[in-house]
Amino acid sequence: MRTANVTRATAETDISVKINLDGTGVYDNQTGVGFFDHMLDQLARHSLIDMTIRAKGDLHIDDHHTVEDTGIALGQALTQALGDKRGIVRYGACHLPMDDAQVRCALDLSARPFLVWNVELPTQKIGTFDCELVREFFQAFATHGGITLHVDQLHGFNSHHIAEAAFKAVARALRIAVETDPRKSDAVPSTKGTL
Repeated sequence: MRTANVTRATAETDISVKINLDGTGVYDNQTGVGFFDHMLDQLARHSLIDMTIRAKGDLHIDDHHTVEDTGIALGQALTQALGDKRGIVRYGACHLPMDDAQVRCALDLSARPFLVWNVELPTQKIGTFDCELVREFFQAFATHGGITLHVDQLHGFNSHHIAEAAFKAVARALRIAVETDPRKSDAVPSTKGTL
C-alpha cells in the first residue's frame, strides 16, 4: 500500500496528514481555514488521493503558518508514500477550465523541487482568506514533496475560480504522475536508476 502518516508539531502549528495514493479521492480535511479546506478537498477529489488532514494553528495571528505547514506536511507525506518511486508515471499535466479561469499545470516527481508560479489573483482576499497563501501552500508542497511544479494562469478574472482551477489542475496532473505505469511497473522512471 502506498500510504503515509505524517505529524508535524511546532510552536505555531500541530498537523497530522494521512494519505493513500491508491484511493478514490475520499477526504476529511479540517484546518480551521474554511476556504483552504475547500481547496484541499478539491486536491484530494481530483487526484484520487485519499486524504485526511487535521491542523491546529495560530489562527489568532493569521492563516499563514497553518496553510504553509500543511503544505510542508502534505509534501512530506507524498514523499513517504511514493517511496523509491518504482513504477510511477512520474510526469503529469493538465489544462483545467473553470468558468472564466483556465490554469495549466505540468509537474515532475523528480525529487528536484522547483516552483514556477505564473498566477495572478486579482483580489487580496477570497472571503477572509489571504490570496497570497495559495502560492505559499504550493511552494511548501513542492519543496517538501520533491516536485518540479509549473502552474500557469492562461485566463481568469475571478480569484475564487483561478485559485480553485489551480488546485484542481495540480490535482489532475498529480493523479497522472503517481499512477503505476503498467508497462514499467518494476522500474524507477529515470535513466539514472534513482529519483
